[in-house]
Amino acid sequence: MLLVERWILAALRHHEFFSLDELNQAIASLLSGLNARPFQRRTESRLSLFNTLDLPALRALPMTAYEYAVWRHAKVAPDYHVQFDGCYFSVPHSLIGQRVDLRITGGIVEVLSRGNRVACHQRDTA
Repeated sequence: MLLVERWILAALRHHEFFSLDELNQAIASLLSGLNARPFQRRTESRLSLFNTLDLPALRALPMTAYEYAVWRHAKVAPDYHVQFDGCYFSVPHSLIGQRVDLRITGGIVEVLSRGNRVACHQRDTA
């Protein structure tokens, strides 16, 4: 970050920009120059190292967006339900008395037993 401050922000400190696009274009041109410059006492640049080391290891992003989840533990009651946030969710009766994991997202409550999903319920967020 210090290098970016010294080479890009310092170069732009006396310029006046009238739009965000204009500023982004100026930053992009300075950044491409910075990335192409060789390191001190080395022949490689940031761009060449990225192309040889990082680029081959990159993978595509997942097709589904990451969804934040909260995890809780629960014990299955004799009526084969688990409770979360004042609501009851049914599970298979064979799990009565066992401890299960709950994975709670914005709209779904999943019940997992030993890492396997055994129930999935729509969460009432109202």
